[in-house]
Amino acid sequence: MARRWRRWLPGLLLVSPSIIAIGLFVYGLIFWNTRVAVSGKHDEITPYGFDKGRNFVDLWSQPSWPGAVQNALVFTVAFVGGALALGAFLAFLMDKGIRAEASLRAIYLFPMAVSFIASGVVWRWLMNPAPPQRAVGLNQLFGKVGLDALANSWWQHPTWGMAAMALPAIWQMSGYVMALYLAGFRAVPEELREAARVDGASEWKVYRHVVFPRLRPVTLSALIILGHISLKVFDLIMAISGKQIITYVPAVATYVEIFDRHDPANGATIATYLLLAVALLVVPYLVWSVRAERTR
Repeated sequence: MARRWRRWLPGLLLVSPSIIAIGLFVYGLIFWNTRVAVSGKHDEITPYGFDKGRNFVDLWSQPSWPGAVQNALVFTVAFVGGALALGAFLAFLMDKGIRAEASLRAIYLFPMAVSFIASGVVWRWLMNPAPPQRAVGLNQLFGKVGLDALANSWWQHPTWGMAAMALPAIWQMSGYVMALYLAGFRAVPEELREAARVDGASEWKVYRHVVFPRLRPVTLSALIILGHISLKVFDLIMAISGKQIITYVPAVATYVEIFDRHDPANGATIATYLLLAVALLVVPYLVWSVRAERTR
């Protein structure tokens, strides 16, 4: 036993600061947030007290909350689907060996180095919903090239406004998805592709039946990463539209409840819902990853 402790102790001491920091600033704050969420502290004066979890039910009776959930779902579907499709397409072009691949790869990856705040400021101008006589950004560009029919109100559109809001996020993260898929493409042995071609498979069938089935782990990883980003998106929404009801999402609702309405309990309740939504994505993926490692 003493020998084991001598062997473990240096490593344990080395990682103990990280363990303490994670325990305090991650799990400790999760515990505190949950405590506030199940309390009746709906102002800055009322003391903390257990309210039997009524906040989680009462939140759905607020007029703005169901719309925030719907907006988050629309944004998630548009963002995840668009980033996966565009990233896979760019990776396919790279895998086919287009010219200047290294330069294009750097160009596609560059937006990921920009923060959502910075890109949101630029896209706020690009997607300005001003009328035709005062059009700027993309609407002005469409007018100058004779494509006035494409000019629209973008994120202010009552039906697909949140899908338009996903455009900056798709532009920013599709390069990252491209890198994931490109690594997956390059990991497929060339012998498998050649064997399929010898058997008479067309290039499309080679990708459909040989390459893409081997990219399922890559797709799952990209889906989890993009999904949790979309569920807790805040800075991009605030940079483009601010705290407007038409682009209200749970992360913005948390900010409004805590800092504008001074309701810590409701804000913590929304944050708990976000934590559970992210956990529904991440936890099954972690379980699958552990099981996949054990079967190797």
